Amino acid sequence: MTNSKIEWTEVTWNPTTGCSKISDGCKHCYAEIMSYRLKAMGLKKYEHGFSVRVHNKTLTIPFEWKKPRLIFVNSMSDLFHQEIPISFIKEVFKVMNSCPQHTFQVLTKRGDILEKYSKELSWSPNIWMGVSVENMLTIDRIDCLRNTQAAVKFISFEPLLEHIEDINLNLIDWVIVGGESGSKSRPIKKGWVEAIHRQCISEGVKFFFKQWGGKNKKKAGRLLNKKTYSEMPQIEIVRGEKEPNKSLNADPKQRGFSNDLGRLSEFTA
Repeated sequence: MTNSKIEWTEVTWNPTTGCSKISDGCKHCYAEIMSYRLKAMGLKKYEHGFSVRVHNKTLTIPFEWKKPRLIFVNSMSDLFHQEIPISFIKEVFKVMNSCPQHTFQVLTKRGDILEKYSKELSWSPNIWMGVSVENMLTIDRIDCLRNTQAAVKFISFEPLLEHIEDINLNLIDWVIVGGESGSKSRPIKKGWVEAIHRQCISEGVKFFFKQWGGKNKKKAGRLLNKKTYSEMPQIEIVRGEKEPNKSLNADPKQRGFSNDLGRLSEFTA
């Protein structure tokens, strides 16, 4: 099992690795930094550094996890990168379709490619699809997401780099907000976060505040006005024909799942 330190998921699964910068949010990409670190450590999966690669051998990993899991797909890549063939994307979707006990969280910055391929993919209810939006220049990605057949649609405003106004949250189920972290992180302002939070409340959208970020993200924490916001959509977990489906709150901490911050397996799966 590959426990993740990401607050809104449980485990990560990386059938592809590598990416390329496409917008301002990519400037200090953690996946790029980690990829070269793993390459220097001699991990074969990252022998090509941050060049885009597909890993057929990892396609079976979700079948090995017997208990239901929240799975973040491609924490070290973007499934809809232009160098990843649609044939491989379909293989990834076939795995997700075949594992109804799991919930798969897919996040992309390439909304145009997502929209282009959407009708060619099979959207089982356990696939959550999201887009990253960091500023007003990237807000059109939300329209691309809205045009997909995903049962659960979400937006990740991380790193949030400016005030974003008049967000169209129609058909959006979940919003994640977070500040950039690291030595070169760009600051987030409280008013930006509060504005998105107010709109989520007004429109009944689940709100998850991930972090303030900064040079010491642990010290900065994730309290917003003295409160932790960990709202998530409900998960329908298939228990089999003899047992009814059961809805669980998706928040990993509320489900008693431990995040292990030190396991390299988070990146090797």
